[in-house]
Amino acid sequence: MATLKRPINFMGQTNRLWRVVMGIAYWIVAGIAAFAFFGSGMMKLASSREKLLANKNMGWAADFTTPQIKLIGLAEVLGAAGLILPHAFSIAEGLSKAAAVGLFLIMAGAVNYHRKRKEPIIPPLVLGILALVTLFLK
Repeated sequence: MATLKRPINFMGQTNRLWRVVMGIAYWIVAGIAAFAFFGSGMMKLASSREKLLANKNMGWAADFTTPQIKLIGLAEVLGAAGLILPHAFSIAEGLSKAAAVGLFLIMAGAVNYHRKRKEPIIPPLVLGILALVTLFLK
């Protein structure tokens, strides 16, 4: 008597494809976010407070001390590294989630602060959303 073969498991194929698509989406979003956070953080770390104040878009720096500005910059640079390096080396990938949450919280504070100063909130809002989206992609 001939036995019937099990049908091809299309769900397994779909799950594999979904993981590949989400992995690609993660690298795109995390790459954009990391690039922006790294650049922003390095600017805060490398520039003096006076140089930041000379930029008309950096008026917020007048309310912060130099160590506070450097700390924000360091957090952004470490957060950018945290989005990329754990997944790139497949080591402690949960750290990328912690980095994403940390960057989101920094940007939530930035949105609130810029709102109070009646400054544009779109840049920190978009960066915060990018950081948050990385939590759900991989």
